[in-house]
Amino acid sequence: MAEGTQHFLDSFKDPEAVARYTDGPRRFVPGLDGLHRMTGLLLAERVPNDAHILVLGAGGGSEIKAMAEAHPGWRFTGVDPAGPMLDLAAQVLGPEAQRADLIEGYIDDAPAGPFDGATCLLTLHFLNVEERIRTAAEIRRRLKPGAPFVAAHGSFPQGPDERERWLDRYAAFAIASGGDPEQVAKGREAVATHVAMLSPQADEDILRAAGFAGVEQFYAAFTWRGWVGYA
Repeated sequence: MAEGTQHFLDSFKDPEAVARYTDGPRRFVPGLDGLHRMTGLLLAERVPNDAHILVLGAGGGSEIKAMAEAHPGWRFTGVDPAGPMLDLAAQVLGPEAQRADLIEGYIDDAPAGPFDGATCLLTLHFLNVEERIRTAAEIRRRLKPGAPFVAAHGSFPQGPDERERWLDRYAAFAIASGGDPEQVAKGREAVATHVAMLSPQADEDILRAAGFAGVEQFYAAFTWRGWVGYA
């Protein structure tokens, strides 16, 4: 496991960090609720009414909750390496938790499927290039032919005069959204130091290298991008 990945995994196992998590992503990710809604709509273009969806990085539960409420016939298998985040997901899901099987682990711990669709939101940026390709390929291997996969994570220009500017914008949005400036500064430094962010083109190339076809970007919000592709 890469050092950066372990650093952030440890933070997701910290009880105080988990307690703060529900509000955190909305301060850093513009249009997060809309991203969840779009994710469900993109899956719904191709999956049946009784679809079984694989959710990698399911800790917190917010994307499963959004999809479960909008698509009452779907069921979910959620995988996340942080047990406390899965506990939070179960709480957030409430009565919808009966439609979700939550598994502590990584993509290799996910059932073989085949699944009707899959998502991986705010997660792949924690992995280096080789592990991103491998993880995306393992997701594809668990999907039915032609099944949709939605991925969204941190992705922004990485040129020498661009990276710092975009990291500043990342922090500025969080502060403008009510984040504590000192905590936001720590978060910016952690991302700059421990997360191997890539450019949007490099991230799109990774999905194609993993075997996904018809890859399209559907979401762009400051330092975040989202794509849909098909197994």
